[in-house]
Amino acid sequence: MRGIFLEKTKHKSDIEIAQESKMLPIAEIAAKIGLSGDDLEMYGKYKAKLSTEALNKLKTKEDGKIILVTAINPTPAGEGKSTVTVGLGDAFNRIGKKAMIAMREPSLGPTMGIKGGAAGGGYAQVLPMEDINLHFTGDLHAITTANNALAALIDNHLQQGNELRIDQRRIVWKRAVDLNDRALRKVIIGLGGPVQGVPREDGFDITVASEIMAVLCLATDMADLKRRLSRMVVAYNDKKEPVTAGDLGVEGALALLLKDAIRPNLVQTIEHTPAMVHGGPFANIAHGCNSVIATTTAMKLADYVITEAGFGADLGAEKFLHIKSRSAGIRPEAVVIVATIRALKMHGGVPKAELGKENVAALTLGFSNLKKHIDTIKEFGLPPVIAINRFVTDTEEEVKALLEWCAKENVPAALTEVWEKGGEGGIDLAQKVLKAIEASENNFQPLYDLSDPIDEKVRTIVQKVYGGDNVEFSSKAKKQLEEFEKLGWSNLPVCMAKTQYSLSDNPALVGRPSGFTITVREFKPSIGAGFIVALTGEVMTMPGLPKKPAALNMDVDDKGNAVGLF
Repeated sequence: MRGIFLEKTKHKSDIEIAQESKMLPIAEIAAKIGLSGDDLEMYGKYKAKLSTEALNKLKTKEDGKIILVTAINPTPAGEGKSTVTVGLGDAFNRIGKKAMIAMREPSLGPTMGIKGGAAGGGYAQVLPMEDINLHFTGDLHAITTANNALAALIDNHLQQGNELRIDQRRIVWKRAVDLNDRALRKVIIGLGGPVQGVPREDGFDITVASEIMAVLCLATDMADLKRRLSRMVVAYNDKKEPVTAGDLGVEGALALLLKDAIRPNLVQTIEHTPAMVHGGPFANIAHGCNSVIATTTAMKLADYVITEAGFGADLGAEKFLHIKSRSAGIRPEAVVIVATIRALKMHGGVPKAELGKENVAALTLGFSNLKKHIDTIKEFGLPPVIAINRFVTDTEEEVKALLEWCAKENVPAALTEVWEKGGEGGIDLAQKVLKAIEASENNFQPLYDLSDPIDEKVRTIVQKVYGGDNVEFSSKAKKQLEEFEKLGWSNLPVCMAKTQYSLSDNPALVGRPSGFTITVREFKPSIGAGFIVALTGEVMTMPGLPKKPAALNMDVDDKGNAVGLF
């Protein structure tokens, strides 16, 4: 959306808007939600972490309501899910509701690659935008360090006699870096002779795909964090038995490295709405939700918490509802599905270069993708509300067609203009969300039971969420299913690693494909996080950079101001 508004209306860029916005001291933002200076650990004037004492003090307070923001399958045309999340939070406060926002922290990989940051856009941003999109309070660096400390401790264990009899061919723990660096996907380490370590194959994941990121985001407190760290499977021994971080005796050291990172970060929007920005697992390879601690803390501080889950409802929302909701014991009251006319036209077959032309016929074809996500949310027993994130190129006929279709489907829809107008542009959406909450009973129900076999859980997701026919498991995946059953891991939820661009595992199949089969090539046990990852298609845990990465446009001026950061 940013580029479209710049081209047509000469609006300022996101970073220009952010830099010209006047922030309040974070202590003033905290006071709005009942926190004092003693409850904060300051990171400069405009950022703070909540103290452990404050987190413990809030546990007895009544919970507010959660509103989950998700989207249709993303396209290069853009959907603006984070922007709508921020704008909706601002809109709630504009209509007199005590609201907070809970979002993920951006990863440097996509920030400097192609996707961009995750601080919203236009006049619906969280601030300080530059800090949030870069190093912020150091949480991702702490997770990277903890991940690599564990890797170093594993290799040192091999060097120092290998008491646990780790099979160096079956070490599954990878190193991590918070950048898109395809050259590190597969590496050889330990070369150079006996004193340099034990030679073996290794590889790097991007930090947000590290199990430690998932562990931190699903932990409820420090004690739970340690338990989860201890359970992480890092390798298998010569009898093919799992070896954990707890077997190495290192969970205490890892928790020490994460002692500050586990506490949520408090910032503000352009309109001074309080926002928790904490944790950042990818939704196509991890569970795609901000931390449980941030969400549940916000629920104690506000009557309404607007939170998001990554990518489309087939990924982030499904994982929020099957993994995070179960882990935290929470459930949303309503689900906002963000859609744009541009993206729906792409799902209807229009090339990106022709999206500026009116095409109601293609738009109508694209409705099928939105319809599947609506059906999925209803399948979970929750009321959906459509946020039509308006672009300046949308014509009146296209807007009319989409609104009429939503009315025919009996799904509330609101034209949303928060990028250009901030919270004012989201008031209609906020009112429709409130009405949906009041008019609907919360009949939230997961689509599978934890007692179901792993393959049945996968099949349920494929058939009920993706709309596919069946699932094929590779010979490796079938063997793993047998092993996981013996190890007692079959009662865990499943975290699907799948392309975000399609309901299928083929990114080229846009719209609402049917008759397809999902292929699971292998499983990855994330026992510390508490789920089993199912790897499908060509999804990788270390992305690469595009031909012209966003980093080529970035700079810093003589005054230390960021340039070219969106």
